[in-house]
Amino acid sequence: MKTQIRHLIAACAMVLPLASFANEGGPALDKAPINIQDTESLQRGAQIFTNYCLSCHSAVSMRYNRLMDIGLTEQQIKDNLLPDGGKIGDQMKVSMAAGDAKAWLGAPPPDLSVVARSRGADWLYTYLRGFYRDDTRPTGWNNLVFDKVGMPHVFWQWQGDQVLETVKGAHGEEEHVLKLVKAGTLTKLENGKASTVEYDRRMADLTNYLVFMGEPAQVKRNQIGYVVLMFLGLLLLPLAYFLKKEYWKDIH
Repeated sequence: MKTQIRHLIAACAMVLPLASFANEGGPALDKAPINIQDTESLQRGAQIFTNYCLSCHSAVSMRYNRLMDIGLTEQQIKDNLLPDGGKIGDQMKVSMAAGDAKAWLGAPPPDLSVVARSRGADWLYTYLRGFYRDDTRPTGWNNLVFDKVGMPHVFWQWQGDQVLETVKGAHGEEEHVLKLVKAGTLTKLENGKASTVEYDRRMADLTNYLVFMGEPAQVKRNQIGYVVLMFLGLLLLPLAYFLKKEYWKDIH
């Protein structure tokens, strides 16, 4: 037993440096404001995804009727999100042919069904806000967290133009930061904040939806879980109270 414990400790000691090394070298990721219980955010994200992302990216593990899990009715899905001639039970397939995608972009864009599970919500949120102008790239765009990305900035009219600048950090080291040089066409919010705040909110909604799409059952599962916990609490608390009284009656 002692030998097994020593081997386990040695294995952990070898893994921890690798884990810390994996977190180094890339830009810092912004925290994504994810809340899959926020159905309004998920609905806005679904609209952005179907109107913009599905032009190039597929999501074959997702069907349109699963959008009813986020509060949309079948008629709302048909009227606003379903492509012409599509059926409510169809998979979210890309509208661009694979041959055209390879000819125009060099390779077919990846399926996004589980991209949030493979990349992580923080990575996606930072990526969607990390595009900047780069004349050396075929599309004219590059990305802070995905260097030499092949994807163009499809939301550039919303966000505007950013450039990458090198600045000195607190300890004299060089850091890369993005600077907005031309704002997008988003209107200002009612509270008067700049349009970049609205763009960040839209990308948060899209990220939130991508997280939901990676595991659509989690919304209902979480809702059922809360109900079960409340039921067990209401059921067990009285039993625990009377058990306590019975156990301590001879003492008190």
